[in-house]
Amino acid sequence: MTAKLTNDAHRHLGIMPAFPFYGGPPANPDILARATVAELIEDLDREGAERALVLPNYGVPDASVSFGFNPLVIEAAAKDDRIRCGLWVSPRRQDAELTTAALALAGEPGVVALKTSFLLGGAVEDPECAPQLEQIFSTARERGLVVHVHTSPGAASDIDQIGKLVDRYGDDVKIHLVHFGGGMSGHIKLINERFFKWIEAGKQVYTDTSWAIGFAPRWLVREIERRGIGQDRVLFASDEPWGDYVGEVARMREAAGDGELADLVMRDNFNTLYG
Repeated sequence: MTAKLTNDAHRHLGIMPAFPFYGGPPANPDILARATVAELIEDLDREGAERALVLPNYGVPDASVSFGFNPLVIEAAAKDDRIRCGLWVSPRRQDAELTTAALALAGEPGVVALKTSFLLGGAVEDPECAPQLEQIFSTARERGLVVHVHTSPGAASDIDQIGKLVDRYGDDVKIHLVHFGGGMSGHIKLINERFFKWIEAGKQVYTDTSWAIGFAPRWLVREIERRGIGQDRVLFASDEPWGDYVGEVARMREAAGDGELADLVMRDNFNTLYG
């Protein structure tokens, strides 16, 4: 167990079918994926995660798999008061009915977020995605939910594209940029200016540093201290089973130290954002 308890703002639940990623044989790279709420709670206890936001696992092209995990994460939130959950929703036109059904669950106890990604298709500027995006963000606005959006370099998940959602919806919807831009280019764009410009402009933008390249957390901390803003917008997240809880804890504690900023990032910002 870690020396201090943490609040994990982003981890997944559910076991997906094996898939032949990148032309290889069928595989399950997320080898620590959990199928049950009991297994999830055992992980939290072992790791020292006092609270957690749990999201459906995703990554295989069949989006119905991730939609199928929505009842499971709701079950997790109902089972243990330490757990909050987010629902999987999709911007793709072919998933419109599934997204409407998922959003109908947004009032269930423990639901505090909506999770979406363009990894399985679609794009911010794709006209076919516009109705679903409006529905997702309207629901978040009406119910006070946070929208989690995956970021990674290039293509539809690049921060240049995902940032348009912050510009469009961030005035009145809280947006959590997962993976802090998701790579070298995203980190530099966000830390050097964009993340702080959004905060100064009143955008309700949040992020976590899961998957962040080594230099990014320490540079981010230095810029927060230099600028005097952003300390309330960064949350610790493991992204288990795709990430590494122990490694993420060590990296973020090394970057943030053991003072007030570390307490905000590792614990308190979660409590403020997710209740």
